[in-house]
Amino acid sequence: MLQKKTWNLSRTSWKKEVTSYTESNCSPKAKILYFHGGGLLYGSRNDLPQKHLELLTQAGYEILAFDYPLAPSADIEMILDDVCASINNSCENDVEFTKGILPYFLWGRSAGAYLCLIAAASGMLSRPPEGILSYYGYGFLCDNWFCTPSSYYLTFPRMDESCLRHVPQTIHARGSLDSHYGIYVYARQTGNWKKLIYHGRDKDFFTKYSLRTCDYLPCPLFAAHAAGDTDVPYAEFAELCSRYQAQRFIASGNVHDFDRDPNNPFTAPLLSATVQFLEKQLS
Repeated sequence: MLQKKTWNLSRTSWKKEVTSYTESNCSPKAKILYFHGGGLLYGSRNDLPQKHLELLTQAGYEILAFDYPLAPSADIEMILDDVCASINNSCENDVEFTKGILPYFLWGRSAGAYLCLIAAASGMLSRPPEGILSYYGYGFLCDNWFCTPSSYYLTFPRMDESCLRHVPQTIHARGSLDSHYGIYVYARQTGNWKKLIYHGRDKDFFTKYSLRTCDYLPCPLFAAHAAGDTDVPYAEFAELCSRYQAQRFIASGNVHDFDRDPNNPFTAPLLSATVQFLEKQLS
């Protein structure tokens, strides 16, 4: 049976939590630290489909799903610092969440994968993960796609800057589709996405918050992507895989987060390939 437990990690004025998922009849052999997607502007740690939770916990993995602060009230420096602190706290205080010290993996979907990749490349982790699971992630490796208007999002109803006034200006970690998704649409329609998450010089952004100056990662990489992804271009995935010799999983179609649908023909094979990757790194 799938067990779920939530801890309050708040040590500041904003609410931060982590949720643990385990299988009651299985002792974890490793843990997976999960960070959600949403372009750093929306999303929730509770977005993992039931199918993912059940399959991975039954395979012997504890999943820890973390909050992190959202832009634009938090910038990428604060977000990355918080993500690294969550990872290090989990590694240094294993007994708070698990029985004994366990090897760990990083797992992110979309922007969460970006955060996992940047955290691993940052040198700020107290010990490296055994591997990284990047589901349709990116490292801002290719030019233009993230700082020019997106042809896909321009097919949506137009959003204007006023949408920014409808979300909290204080630091917060949860952004629903109803209240926050419009900000991401606005960011992609206008090409202002980077400006909402970062306020410094371009040179520093690409040095500190992209993978362009990172020649290697401290662990193996599993990367999954849809061939016709309308959100993150396939070229970004191809560069990511080529640079780090990633194990690739490619789904046909153009749905960015294709695995959110348990009946998608690629969801089950993706999860099976994920477990095989995890097992290989532990063997």
